[in-house]
Amino acid sequence: MTLENNFNQIVWIWIAFSIPVFIVLQFVVAPFGRHSAKGFGPAINNKFAWVVMESVSFVTVAYLFMTGSGTKTPASWLIVFLWLGHYFNRSFVYALRQKDSNKKMPVVIFLSAIVFNSINGGLNGYYLGSLSSYTQTLFFQWNFWLGLALFAFGMFTNIKADNMLLNLRTQGEKGYKIPKGFLFKYVSCPNHLGEIVEWIGFAVLTWNWASFSFAIWTFANVAPRSIAHHKWYRKNFDDYPANRKALIPFVW
Repeated sequence: MTLENNFNQIVWIWIAFSIPVFIVLQFVVAPFGRHSAKGFGPAINNKFAWVVMESVSFVTVAYLFMTGSGTKTPASWLIVFLWLGHYFNRSFVYALRQKDSNKKMPVVIFLSAIVFNSINGGLNGYYLGSLSSYTQTLFFQWNFWLGLALFAFGMFTNIKADNMLLNLRTQGEKGYKIPKGFLFKYVSCPNHLGEIVEWIGFAVLTWNWASFSFAIWTFANVAPRSIAHHKWYRKNFDDYPANRKALIPFVW
């Protein structure tokens, strides 16, 4: 059995773990942000937690790609650049722009995110650094252009929706407001929708099991949280738009 087949078996096992996680998250909402709750142990500063746990993906993929035994081609460099661009924004730009400096995150959530990002970044970084064989012919394949378009649309949607949410508050202001405009007209969580589309695009572009596992895990983690956000909005705002869906416009 080849090294890549062994690697893919590990990835399939990792994908299998996403199924029970998705089921559990239908009933248990991760206790941070608007869903913060007592009884989940000690907590740490939210900004610090975001920077550390998200930068794990940035550092892990960068390190494994640079030190991997595979050939580094312009195509593979572009793919890694897309990954690092996303996680630079998530680790530093988005995290440090959060305006409530006193918000806390349970340590258990922080550590869970580090474990997930270590495994996910490890699988993708190892594949890109040691197993991939992308050549310039990738730029002439249908999946490259479709995946790149999906990735770009998803990243734009994710960042724009996050910016709109961040701008709902002034510095130091607490509490939540109903976001309006852009895709918020149709769904409660266009930032989550953008992230899902982004990593589906990355999976189509790269066409390997490691990246497809991330797309699957993104949906398993994010979709239940979108439903929880949607229910929270409807519970806390009497004037919340009745025609808005949670994640997928006009559908769900």
